[in-house]
Amino acid sequence: MMPRRTTLLSLLALVAGLVLPVLAATPAQAAARVTISNSAGTAQIDGTYATTLTVSGSGFQSIRGGHGGVYVWFGTVSGGWRPSQGGVSGQDYQYIPDSESADNQGFQRYVAFPGSDTASSAHATMSDSGSWRTTITVPGPTFKAVGRNGAVATIDCRKVQCGVITVGAHGVKNARNETFTPVTVGEVGTPQRDVEQDSGAAQGSADEQGTPAPGQQEAPKVRRGKPKLEVDRTSAVAGRVLSFSVSGLIEGEQVSVVFDNGRAAAGPFLVGDNGQLAGVITLPADLPAGTYELRVFGVEKPPSVKFAVRAADEVSTAATEPASTETDDSEKWGMVFAGLAAAVLLVALARLLLIARGRRAS
Repeated sequence: MMPRRTTLLSLLALVAGLVLPVLAATPAQAAARVTISNSAGTAQIDGTYATTLTVSGSGFQSIRGGHGGVYVWFGTVSGGWRPSQGGVSGQDYQYIPDSESADNQGFQRYVAFPGSDTASSAHATMSDSGSWRTTITVPGPTFKAVGRNGAVATIDCRKVQCGVITVGAHGVKNARNETFTPVTVGEVGTPQRDVEQDSGAAQGSADEQGTPAPGQQEAPKVRRGKPKLEVDRTSAVAGRVLSFSVSGLIEGEQVSVVFDNGRAAAGPFLVGDNGQLAGVITLPADLPAGTYELRVFGVEKPPSVKFAVRAADEVSTAATEPASTETDDSEKWGMVFAGLAAAVLLVALARLLLIARGRRAS
């Protein structure tokens, strides 16, 4: 009877060797985490001046060769703000708009997946382990946000909770990479007395160069070059947000942007002291593929640009969509079923062993 017992024990060992690797589930992916620090090493923006924040991420889902990556924004969120849960820009989350180009004003950052086809416009590249690092500029405690409907809202971070937002880039919704990390508002910038001294020195230098003294007529503001309008052609898809930037304007001008003679509009926008502005406009969801025009209104000789727009059904993101919750649940239930089946098999083999031992005893 020894050979039979040895055979049964061998079978038990074989089953255990096959089942245990199945039951040993793949370690759970660490949740995406973002850390923020200013020049003083704290997660805080200045209540008066612009602040540069260093933003680092870890535990993000990295898709080698995947389209897109992660947008890094500064703004505010409310309720179920996550895009993967139906959150809408301008309603559930608001942020400082900027061009999606690599040489934007620093208000928005793009972290590309390793080997992504859009890496040329990225400000940083995610590692295979899901880590990345970049910087983002916050112009001050208040900013203007533009929603998908084109409405402009003023956000005051001294009254609402602001922070750094990360979402899937280029229209690819990825729940694993959606985060909001809050910041506080305080005194981070140069003390006011130093600013006044610097301003006085600058004023003295300007007077020496012939700038009108107080009381004299100030020189009129001039246009800095020919007005030029540019769009992010890669995001020109029906139903999505299209980023644009304008240069060559006059400081303090208020302008609006209109798509296809009124199908969509955004603004008004206030031109900054560098004669530039950046914003976003949402393209109609039912827009058929074709060539369309975006035009700036409110300035002399308004600039415009024509570009191709892809229909929503032409863009497939299935290949880069992360595994859904349903898929994850299926995998978990599959593992549970495998474990139960293995347990039943082990019980059956043990029963056979007991029967064999009983027969040997009789």
